[in-house]
Amino acid sequence: MGKHARSVDTLLLARVQARGPGWVFTPADFKDLGSRTAVATALQRHKAAGTLRQLGRGLYDVPRQHPKLGTLWPELEAITDAVKSRDSVRLQPTGAYAANLLGLSDQVPMRVFFLTDGPERKIKLGNLEITFKHTTPRNMATAGRISGSVIQALRWLGKRSIDDRTVRNLRRLLDDEAKRQLLADARYAPVWIAEVMRQVAAAVKNKAK
Repeated sequence: MGKHARSVDTLLLARVQARGPGWVFTPADFKDLGSRTAVATALQRHKAAGTLRQLGRGLYDVPRQHPKLGTLWPELEAITDAVKSRDSVRLQPTGAYAANLLGLSDQVPMRVFFLTDGPERKIKLGNLEITFKHTTPRNMATAGRISGSVIQALRWLGKRSIDDRTVRNLRRLLDDEAKRQLLADARYAPVWIAEVMRQVAAAVKNKAK
């Protein structure tokens, strides 16, 4: 291994160790260290040594260890942050996962779906499957905002499942700023979901009058 290759290898390892367990990253996080080939070679070397783990194509992490459970998978948010950074895309949680994030469902899904304006892909980690599904600009208009998660969670729950309790739970969960966001983004939602959003934000709307 040449001097430059050793330098890239050493610098990459130092960065990985500095970030520590739980960090999810891509080769792009080391582009300042050397050529793509040198970075790829260093990643493969440290993967073989067990210092890092490959989660999928171009996606790695520093494995976390638990005294009783052993090696753990990374947090879902760490994975999505790495994907967003690498692909310069937006992601919108949807389905049961969006409902769970908002506390509208106790279900912890093992199949998690994200809408994206980027390429479609799947990542499988043990029993967990993460699917990124390309969608329309309209569906991505509220991506990254609380209103986007509310729209997707309500869509998953279905019109017949929405009741006063759902509205009360969302009112309790969301602060005034989030409720104002619901009012601003109601135009992107189906009519029945937009009406629920306005009910959730009714107190803020009345306060503004």
